[in-house]
Amino acid sequence: MKKVMFVCHGNICRSPMAEYVFLDMIKRRGFSEIITAASSATSTEEIGNDIHYGTKRILDKYGISYRRREAVQLSRLDYSKYDLFVGMDSANIRNMLRIFGADPENKVVKLLDLTDRGGDVADPWYTGNFEVTYRDVVDGCNALVDLLTK
Repeated sequence: MKKVMFVCHGNICRSPMAEYVFLDMIKRRGFSEIITAASSATSTEEIGNDIHYGTKRILDKYGISYRRREAVQLSRLDYSKYDLFVGMDSANIRNMLRIFGADPENKVVKLLDLTDRGGDVADPWYTGNFEVTYRDVVDGCNALVDLLTK
């Protein structure tokens, strides 16, 4: 079983959106028996909080299932438990590497670097635009599913 961890700053907007979009994609493509995903935060600010209402709204709009959950923080111990760590932006990548101490197995990637366009996933915490974030997440998750199922 391949295990993917999506990571953002607070684990209430982008990383849970990516987690549930990705899980929906792998289920629809018939890969949920061999690939799974979770999400976490690099900060402690939102630990224990549920998914942001804006993320819930966008997942509902597109018919993507999710469950009530509590934000959790990424830990050094996670490095041995997951095959791939997918950050939403450059700051997430820096913080992930700080938490892990290093990335000797090259497990850390930025989501949109898996696409032709690159860049950071738009942060709706600042923009309020969950639709743009959703488009970024879908593009990145499509590329990730393609990469993992080749």
